[in-house]
Amino acid sequence: MIKTVEPYTPLQYIIGKEKFFGLDFIVNEHVLIPRPETEVLVEAALELINAKQDKICSALDLCTGSGNIAISLTKNAADCKIVASDISGDALETAKENARLNGVFEKIIFTKSDLFSGIEGRFDLIVSNPPYIARHEFDTLQKEVLKEPMLALDGGIDGLDFYRRIFKDAPGHLTRGGYCIVEIGFGQLSGIKEIIESTKEFKLIETRIDQYGIDRVVVAQWIN
Repeated sequence: MIKTVEPYTPLQYIIGKEKFFGLDFIVNEHVLIPRPETEVLVEAALELINAKQDKICSALDLCTGSGNIAISLTKNAADCKIVASDISGDALETAKENARLNGVFEKIIFTKSDLFSGIEGRFDLIVSNPPYIARHEFDTLQKEVLKEPMLALDGGIDGLDFYRRIFKDAPGHLTRGGYCIVEIGFGQLSGIKEIIESTKEFKLIETRIDQYGIDRVVVAQWIN
């Protein structure tokens, strides 16, 4: 049971914008506010995209929210074809606005989908900053965070529900040797490792820390 606390409106929602990866993004109560630690995920994805020998790449951004990940990748990897999906229609509309704002609307395919339910095709990369707050943590969250959409925060009882679903179904949407790159929460690395190992279809390639020294991004490769 999530405790009811009166939230404070974050400054970013009042101003209506936030910076991410050097770009401007419209933000509102339909989307999670982009945070600097997510830039670590974008950097990891760009390195893999740039390492592709043929330079032709496709990427799927699950739980796109404001579109900050998909748009940042598109701005910095013009040859990568990107699909951005979200279960929230309101979030997708905000992401589309941000794509127009940053001049990449025609380069991204936006799809309403509950993770992979509405996704077709295979991708070289699957990237995601999914909901990962455990239910018991809501009582300790800053009141400003509680103003952000619950769909973008609630990761289930232990915060790992979305990772279980992503790594279970990702093989059906990856090219051979493709990668999953996900952002994770504080203290979740061991749980994520167990999920990855239990699939027997992924190999943990790399873990990256954020600006606070916290394990923040996991890179796993499909090995089957």
